[in-house]
Amino acid sequence: MADFAQLEEVDGVRLTWNVWPTSKVDATKCVIPFTAFYTPNKRLPNMPVLPYEPIPCKQCGAMLNPYARVDYYSKVWTCPMCMGRNHFPPHYQGIAENNLPAELYPSYCTIEYTLNRTVPPHPPVYLFVIDTCISEDELSACKTTMTQAISTLPEYVHVGLITFGRHVHVYELGFSECSKCFVFRGSKEYTTQQIVDQLGVRAAAARPGAAGPAAPPNAPARRFLMPLSEAEFAINTALEELQRDAYPVAPSHRPLRCTGTALQVATALLGASVPVGNCQARIMAMIGGPCTEGQGKVVGAELSEEIRSHKDLAKDTAPLFRKAKKFYDGIGQELVAHGHSLDLFACALDQIGMAEMRDAVLLSGGMAVQTDTYNNPVFKESLKRMFTKDGEEGFLGIASNASLEVIPSKDIKVAGMLGPAARMEKKSPHIADTEVGLGGTTQWRMCGLDSETSLAVTFEITGSNKEGGETLAGQPQQTGQFFLQFIARYLHHSGELRCRVTTITRRWMDGSNVAELIAGFDQEAAAVLMARLASFKMDSEEDFDATRWLDRALIRLASRFGDYRKDDPTSFNLRPELSFYPQFMFNLRRSQFVQVFGNSPDETAYYRMALFRVSVPDAMVMIQPQLTAYHFNGPPEPVLLDVQSILPERILLLDAFFYVVIFHGTTVAQWRRAEYHLQPEHQAFAQLLQAPQAEAKEVIRRRFPVPRLVDCDQQGSQARFLLVKLNPSSTYSSASPMSAEVINTDDVSLATFTEHLKRLAVQS
Repeated sequence: MADFAQLEEVDGVRLTWNVWPTSKVDATKCVIPFTAFYTPNKRLPNMPVLPYEPIPCKQCGAMLNPYARVDYYSKVWTCPMCMGRNHFPPHYQGIAENNLPAELYPSYCTIEYTLNRTVPPHPPVYLFVIDTCISEDELSACKTTMTQAISTLPEYVHVGLITFGRHVHVYELGFSECSKCFVFRGSKEYTTQQIVDQLGVRAAAARPGAAGPAAPPNAPARRFLMPLSEAEFAINTALEELQRDAYPVAPSHRPLRCTGTALQVATALLGASVPVGNCQARIMAMIGGPCTEGQGKVVGAELSEEIRSHKDLAKDTAPLFRKAKKFYDGIGQELVAHGHSLDLFACALDQIGMAEMRDAVLLSGGMAVQTDTYNNPVFKESLKRMFTKDGEEGFLGIASNASLEVIPSKDIKVAGMLGPAARMEKKSPHIADTEVGLGGTTQWRMCGLDSETSLAVTFEITGSNKEGGETLAGQPQQTGQFFLQFIARYLHHSGELRCRVTTITRRWMDGSNVAELIAGFDQEAAAVLMARLASFKMDSEEDFDATRWLDRALIRLASRFGDYRKDDPTSFNLRPELSFYPQFMFNLRRSQFVQVFGNSPDETAYYRMALFRVSVPDAMVMIQPQLTAYHFNGPPEPVLLDVQSILPERILLLDAFFYVVIFHGTTVAQWRRAEYHLQPEHQAFAQLLQAPQAEAKEVIRRRFPVPRLVDCDQQGSQARFLLVKLNPSSTYSSASPMSAEVINTDDVSLATFTEHLKRLAVQS
């Protein structure tokens, strides 16, 4: 697995299978789909950035790359994707074996080009949307964090402010005489054109490069979105004067909150004011409760009406869900059309409707942060991290207005993509008949992506394994290479238009050669793909049993690639390349992505959104958290994610991505309560207590969204955060418990799970 992680550091690509069978029949027997995880904005230290444009193939559109065959005499290159011959342009006439351009160097399989701009870049735009139907304490904390975050922004950034309660208030920051707002009634249904007309902003800005008269310097659109250098006083004054929503809340009623109308107004304002595709533009919504008024309503105002649960969604007894989801999906499509992103900061104990808004955030490449209160460090630190500058700690490297195109070799077609993007209507001969996720195209749009945003592109092998079969690049197909090219065009955080081209090659292999196939199996990438695929199916298919689907896939994989004698479970053995995969599936079955019991629809939507965005190593932490033990007998060491890892004189550090747990064994907890660590003679104990705290801070510092820190003792109430993730090898029903802790659960242990797998895999 380390080898695959090292390969990812070179090109930002990770494949579930690194050797592919030549025929469709053999590919189907491999069970796990053939998928590439691509991180288009990954920071690659050795990647050159060239100051000119790439050279495309005239036939298939693939870019010149190190795998192209070059005829230096006739100045012609042969595309490895389609075998088409192309002449070099005039400025490449000096090309020779000892005078190569950078894109032909074998070590530069990933390379970036700076594209020419037809119009100067527009500064980044941040439109803040603030919920005022919250308590005074919450509003005060929100305002303080917002003011601090805005103070870190560069002066050239454009900002705008919208607040909402029962009605929506759009602040005209350019009106200097006094504070001036445009008000939209929350219960009324508006069209985008009505909003634009009422605000008096011009129609949607022209695309870059489009002819047309430039807007005058005092154009109306600037009244709402202003450079921070001009609007800092106005926006800070507006935030200081911001009060709770003035409308009284009736007893046993929820506040009337028009979240849907506010997001619709914000989307229309950005779409009409900002040039399309010419800058990073984000709606940053701070929401403190569910939408109870107007379009996008997720629950009624009366507290006697409960907000929808997973059971309601499964039985289709949530009357507002479908209509609200359709409304927010429409907002998402409008954001994608303009290249803008929606970021959600949900700070409430109640659900806010994130399950309905999920696709609007995912399609637009936005960020989501979920916590219980505006005073929580998760919200404060995550908001600050959004505005971190290049070179500072925790910089996200957010790019915008990106598109990803995938060009495969012959006999490979693109089935679809799972990730935070929207499909583009790009017709191509490389489109597969069966769709996986966002299919029917070979090109997708990402309005926003950070340096860790990872997209899973799934392929279908269409070759037929005929005797003396087809040839690839002049070689028999069984021994040939295939190529995949990823072309990502995006607006760099520096304002430059960039095009990143990654070309990778792997080997074809006869599907009957099981040992060669399994040698190229990446179990971590496969586990993350199955997690994304199961989550997608649970959201899009009715009555989908994810646990059974994962179990069947695992049994088929073990039966195909395991070593065993028929009907003899004791003879079953898995090769090292596959040995951890059952354990990953065991933890995935128990994870919050598959088990919705105990989680609200909003929490499930939040977890799945994060899973769809992050890279393979981070997703593996979500599926199988990392457990580290600290003790007196040596340095920190990784330990099994098992209840038997709990010992009285040990401190455990659990990294579960969304939260980090520091768990003190009973003896350590007693010593700490007795304050031994404050006594000079117990310096070693003080250092032992400090070590996991320092490591937890390091984890929190480099992750987005910022995880919650849980500091707890064994047998304390917060210990549940650790216990729920551990393998229950010792439970209340065990004949003789073998550990210092017993988990009260009816879940099967990993050992029982593995025994069942062996028995079912060897069945004839």
